[in-house]
Amino acid sequence: MTAAAASVGRSRRSRFKLGAIERRNLRWGLLFISPWLFGFLALGVFPILYTFFLSLTRYSGFREPVLIGTANYSRLVADPDFWKASYNTLYYTALAVPVGVVVAMLLALAMNQKIREVSIYRAIFYLPSILPVFAISFVFVVLLNPGYGLVNWLLQAVGLPSPNWLGDPAYTKLALVMIAQLGAGQWALVFLAGLRGIPIELYESAEIDGAGAFRKFRSITLPLMTPVILYDLIIGLSFGLQVFTSAYILTGGGTRGGAGPDNSLLTYVYYLYQQAFQFGQMGYAAALSVVMFIVSIVLAGAVFRWARGWVFYGSEEA
Repeated sequence: MTAAAASVGRSRRSRFKLGAIERRNLRWGLLFISPWLFGFLALGVFPILYTFFLSLTRYSGFREPVLIGTANYSRLVADPDFWKASYNTLYYTALAVPVGVVVAMLLALAMNQKIREVSIYRAIFYLPSILPVFAISFVFVVLLNPGYGLVNWLLQAVGLPSPNWLGDPAYTKLALVMIAQLGAGQWALVFLAGLRGIPIELYESAEIDGAGAFRKFRSITLPLMTPVILYDLIIGLSFGLQVFTSAYILTGGGTRGGAGPDNSLLTYVYYLYQQAFQFGQMGYAAALSVVMFIVSIVLAGAVFRWARGWVFYGSEEA
């Protein structure tokens, strides 16, 4: 037994032993990736670790941080504004992400039609996604004005009620969702690439079997688009949890007293921004960042685990 174990140990060491050429290639490889490696460690890993450290301190951004243990986390649990911001952000994300997937899919299907002017339509659909979010938000402040806004004018024209989008807490988050959909053209191009990757033979076979448009979409398009949908869900989840700019613009940067009516536009990152840069409580803001980091990882992991049951990859056997 001892001789056999020694033999196994020698074989393992020889397996990982590098020759002269392999060592030279390793040195050159490390040299070429060193700029990225430095950037990853200095701009990625170090800020995360330093944020974990600051979350255990009382720090204003000017004086030396003072260790206070888990006091910031204890304060966070008892902070009603923290729970309000968390609720607003999760509510917005749970609504904006599925709506964004549906809008992107519909736009992609429209852009995939074989018509002469389709390139013009693609440019029109994509154009809003390249505009700055703050500029779009300023435009929406005018469009959603309850007195002379275009949105309420259109609603009144068809006999629907015209709500106070920015003055009623029940509608403010819906306004954020509407702003987010102007960026759907960007993700529609990703969906369009997925649609173009579906073999046309599958649709031809389905037509021979008598399948209609809805049946082809449900049985061919939707299953083969699930990897793209999963990608959009993960990216949308990340962006949704970090929503800030549109809420900041719609509330006038907090100059109108609070973050919208009943703090309905107080998103998580907005609250973090207030604590860090308006109130000078960097330690508490770091604790908020740590909580958001952990929640983001948990939610992303839950989505990936959930996706095992419905995402279909082309390489999988039927």
